[in-house]
Amino acid sequence: MQETKRVKNPRKQRKTHFNAPAHVRHKRMAAPLSRELAASRGAKTLPVRKGDTVRIQRGDHKGFEGKVSRVDLKEYRIYLEGLTREKVDGTNIFLPIHPSKVEIRNLNLDDNWRKNVILPRKKEIEKPEKEEKSKAKPTKKPAKAPAKVEEVEEVTEEKPVEAPPVVDEAVPEVAKEEAPEEKAREEAPVPKKTVAKKPAAKKATPVKKEAPVAKEEEKAPAAEKAAKPKASARKAATVKETAAKEAAPKPRAKRKASEKTEGGQ
Repeated sequence: MQETKRVKNPRKQRKTHFNAPAHVRHKRMAAPLSRELAASRGAKTLPVRKGDTVRIQRGDHKGFEGKVSRVDLKEYRIYLEGLTREKVDGTNIFLPIHPSKVEIRNLNLDDNWRKNVILPRKKEIEKPEKEEKSKAKPTKKPAKAPAKVEEVEEVTEEKPVEAPPVVDEAVPEVAKEEAPEEKAREEAPVPKKTVAKKPAAKKATPVKKEAPVAKEEEKAPAAEKAAKPKASARKAATVKETAAKEAAPKPRAKRKASEKTEGGQ
């Protein structure tokens, strides 16, 4: 038998949809049954036929219920009695509806093949699915039962641990024996702390006295340093005065220029 692969190309999918033969088109015109009808007939979906009563589930005409008057396999549409609209010229036409937007409320069983062959075959296909679900349910119940037993066992194990009161009597005896040792340790470090505090206060006093002496010593060299730049400034001033006296002939050139100007005047 030749294996068929799933076609993912949209162009090929449309080609198979619109060029499908009549027996394939008939299967693609299937619609779901209502809950009551599915429970009584044992089928979930069936192809829509002329004479079935149908209710619209989606679209502008949601909730409309009527009998199928015509099935168009070429356009994949069905037409209901009473669902019409008026054209501009005044004529009424039926509105086309896709079968996927519809729910079958009542079946037309005039065809013996549909009644005696197709519906029983649908039941046989869905029976094994229900049996598998029914088998899966009992497996869950025993799994919960041991869980409750374990919880009871854990509670019983915890109770004997709390029972023995022997621990309460041993605690005060140990506390009484250790009490005198702790008191002796607490009394011993008390004189050590007082002795450690006294020399700390003595060391702090000389540090405060030496601080101002250091400051006075630092001020003296600072004053000497401040005096030195003054002497150096005086020497620099004398050097400049001598240099100015030696450079006396420079203004003579200016005087000559002034004489010329005076003669010109």
